[in-house]
Amino acid sequence: MFKSFRHKLQTTVLGGAIIIASFSIVSRLLGLIRDRLLAATFGAGDELDCYYAAFRLPDLIFNTFVLGAISAALIPVFLQYWNKNKEEAWQIANSVFNILLTFLVIIGGIFVIFAPQLMSLIVSGFSPEKQAITVRLTRIMMVGILFFGGSNVIGGILNSFRRFFAYALAPVMYNLGIIYGVLFLVPHSHLGIYGLGLGVVLGSFLHFLVQVPSVIRVGFRWKLRFNFCHPAIKKISYLMLPRCFALAIGQINLIVITFIASILAAGSVAVFNLAFNLQSFPINVFGISLAIASYPVLTQAFVNGQLKKFTWQLSKTSRRILYLVIPVSILIILLRAQIVRLVLGAGHFDWQDTVLTARALGYFALSIFAQSLIPILARAFYAQQDTKTPVVIAFFTLVINIVASIIFGLWLGVAGLALAYSIASIINALLLWSILIKRMGDGENRKILTSFFKIILISFVMAVFVQMTKYIIAPLVDMQRFWGVLVQFIGACLVGGIVYLAISLQWRLEEVAVLREYFVKIKNRLRNNATRKY
Repeated sequence: MFKSFRHKLQTTVLGGAIIIASFSIVSRLLGLIRDRLLAATFGAGDELDCYYAAFRLPDLIFNTFVLGAISAALIPVFLQYWNKNKEEAWQIANSVFNILLTFLVIIGGIFVIFAPQLMSLIVSGFSPEKQAITVRLTRIMMVGILFFGGSNVIGGILNSFRRFFAYALAPVMYNLGIIYGVLFLVPHSHLGIYGLGLGVVLGSFLHFLVQVPSVIRVGFRWKLRFNFCHPAIKKISYLMLPRCFALAIGQINLIVITFIASILAAGSVAVFNLAFNLQSFPINVFGISLAIASYPVLTQAFVNGQLKKFTWQLSKTSRRILYLVIPVSILIILLRAQIVRLVLGAGHFDWQDTVLTARALGYFALSIFAQSLIPILARAFYAQQDTKTPVVIAFFTLVINIVASIIFGLWLGVAGLALAYSIASIINALLLWSILIKRMGDGENRKILTSFFKIILISFVMAVFVQMTKYIIAPLVDMQRFWGVLVQFIGACLVGGIVYLAISLQWRLEEVAVLREYFVKIKNRLRNNATRKY
């Protein structure tokens, strides 16, 4: 029985999503602990501004050339060659690994040399002292992109074989590295804030190291190969380029946001990033985990010409994501102050920091459903080996976000930057979906829209009960203390979750069909046992 369960976890989309989601929950919880430690140690002030701003250049390289671009291009090509010639597929994987690391060393070195000039443009609103600290942190963190580069290549290989365990464990190790930096390196008299940068490097090394045994088990053996002329390498490069542009657009978006935040009040960069990390929890746990698990199936279905299976898989995954993230978005909007206070409210993170972060979090929550759908919608294009369409849409929404950030940022402060980001994300998801509709047909679209409106209606009913519970519990506890806020938060979430699940089961939503069948089996089993007794 255990072997059967383990086999399903490793070979099915739902099993893969469970593995990724489970570790994603652990990773995000560690991420919340990490952010709480950061907030308590430094507060939303100058030092955290420097820390978060220092990610901009390493993230520009990593997110543009590695994260997503490699897996989006490597997995379909690797699987295509694996079905024909396994030895050749391993040669391709080795070439990709070596070429990528060489490229990262070169481009990373250039960015290290010119970091002072680049950061003076990105954070022009910082004082010279803050800019100098940011430059030093940037140079330290740049080492981490080498480990992340290798890690994501072998992670793409593991995804091709649907081996999700080590891949899902890697982000956990990354957060542990940063937490180690906060707890043990920052207090060191000679390191201080630079201990955070070393923690990031340690985390990236652990991110790579934890996946090595698994990729060796599936057959990968590192060899010094640089086959630039192989047709597969050319095809991967061709498929990567549009994806790289799309990811670069996303990073430019964050750079522009950082630039605008740097000219706002001190701590604005930190507040934006702390709120962004909080709202990313459900996106990573539900949206990205389901998208990653579904991508090999979508790719294989398209390669085999099974368009009905492709459409069905995309529709089912999208509906599951909406079912999970919409009620979470409502809960975040209603309980945003409680969430911020519980997660970040310690040490130097005061009430003013809480208010600013909660406002930004509320605006971010408006687009959690869209941000959660974008990974699976984009991967639907990648599975069809169409990496151009998402780029065009991403560029269009970048322009919208920049204009909206200037308008709302100057009007609402850092909360306006979150609102602009949400507007752009919603438009991005709608454009991706409208194009896919034309390719998929209206059948699945109607099914998704029906589920969407049912979920919205149930979520609003849930919201009423959540608000009622908040007001009932508040006078019964001390809301000035951690435990009082925690009791109110847990109570409201429990009531809301029970209401949401009960109505979903009553309305027979397809997204909870498996759960409903499980309850029916238990009910019938209990009834049969009772019958046997008499």
